[in-house]
Amino acid sequence: MPFSETLKTLSGISHLAGMNLIDASGAVAATIENKSGQTGSLAVYNHLAQLYGAITPEAAKKGLELYGEHSEDARRNPGRHPHIDRLIGLVERNETLRVKQVFAV
Repeated sequence: MPFSETLKTLSGISHLAGMNLIDASGAVAATIENKSGQTGSLAVYNHLAQLYGAITPEAAKKGLELYGEHSEDARRNPGRHPHIDRLIGLVERNETLRVKQVFAV
């Protein structure tokens, strides 16, 4: 299924301003904002957090499936899709990121 169609099946994110991804040391490893260019990734990561409770290696694998055609493009062009690159890295390193949602006011 194309990514644009996959997005239509995910929960809405209008209640979120963004999401912080927290590494094992407790530091914010990344932030995904609810703004143009990042809303698709926020929807995917939010979906994964709802299903798995964190962005685990298993969740990251599912995320790569959800990103569909963009995952293959990310593998061919490292750096073009940083949120996908992060998922690939979590799988490769067997790491988990905790999620802290930032709610819209």
